Amino acid sequence: MFAEEELLPLSGLQHLQFCARQYALIHVEQLWEENRLTAEGRLMHEHADSEQDEWRDGVRICRGMRIRSLRLGLAGRADIVEFHSAECGVMQPRPVEYKRGRPKKGPEDRIQLCAQALCLEEMLGLSIPEGDLYYGTQRRRQVIALDHQLREATEALIARMHLIFQGSVTPKVAYKPKCDNCSLLALCMPHSVCSKSARRYLDGALRKIEHGEIENP
Repeated sequence: MFAEEELLPLSGLQHLQFCARQYALIHVEQLWEENRLTAEGRLMHEHADSEQDEWRDGVRICRGMRIRSLRLGLAGRADIVEFHSAECGVMQPRPVEYKRGRPKKGPEDRIQLCAQALCLEEMLGLSIPEGDLYYGTQRRRQVIALDHQLREATEALIARMHLIFQGSVTPKVAYKPKCDNCSLLALCMPHSVCSKSARRYLDGALRKIEHGEIENP
């Protein structure tokens, strides 16, 4: 079990799934830059959190609910948690995460939703079989089954997040096309990181040639 002061932001899971270097720059080095994509996402979340909790058609809708898991070492806020009436008389929670744009090819959105559900399960002592992702472009919900495979992937990423944070080392990465959409591109400088890695490799090879460890081609 983790102590309160050891809880990491749940939002970091999406950063880590996208890029380990991005996660470390934001959560270890405390760096941040905003671009159009992050601004649109922020405004969507602020809109979801700005309204008051309400009842609608027998469903209690809680916005910006604070959640945590001492077992996993996570804390954060859920955009929306709906509580639906169940046959047993207990209100069944259902997390709903708001996203800008369209569904992503990667699992980062599903993992973030699953992490919210894991926190709620620990807090409320209830099983949550599914939740929803709402995408701004489509303007409709996508039902996500919180199955065993997704839960395993989520917990594995949470464990990796703690390792990176505790190690306080920013990983080096190779440039990829997805880097162009990252708001931290100018701070990360993946091209420069790759160039430095290449220079170190060449310098090492030259030293080995000089010492006769490998033949000069």
